[in-house]
Amino acid sequence: MTAYVALLRAVNVGGTGKLPMTELAAMCEKAGFERVKTYIASGNVVFTSAKSEKAVKSALETAMAAYAGKPVGVMVRTAAEMAAVAKANPFADAPGNRVVAILLGAAPAKDALDHARHIDGEEMALGRREIYVRYTDHGMGQSKLVIPAAKAGTARNMNTVAKLAEMAAAL
Repeated sequence: MTAYVALLRAVNVGGTGKLPMTELAAMCEKAGFERVKTYIASGNVVFTSAKSEKAVKSALETAMAAYAGKPVGVMVRTAAEMAAVAKANPFADAPGNRVVAILLGAAPAKDALDHARHIDGEEMALGRREIYVRYTDHGMGQSKLVIPAAKAGTARNMNTVAKLAEMAAAL
């Protein structure tokens, strides 16, 4: 059995895509995942499964589309991959709530950051299948930063990444 972290895109954000975490846990159990645990109401879940990452992603996307009536983006990482995301943080000296990892379905293009717009003090770096962003002390909410390559991804701050890595490792 592999321990996985699944992150849903645009769940409980801005009043759209409402999904109680109890419903998410039930969907995961119905899909055959075991040891299911959710973390904060923003679409984070850890579990174990004998399925491949691709099969896990497909099962969750199918369940979410049936629930929401529209496609919902799902990013999946193994426990080891999530720990690697946390460890690879190029802005480890910054507070964890000021740095996000935008998890993507595939490796970002080498020039992905060249197309970013409205940069106002933010720092960015490419990861394996993520883009890291360090926000200024004004935080993410004040930022106007646009990274086209991140459009289909989902962001989690490094505090959340670390907690999910810890939860998945404990499975």
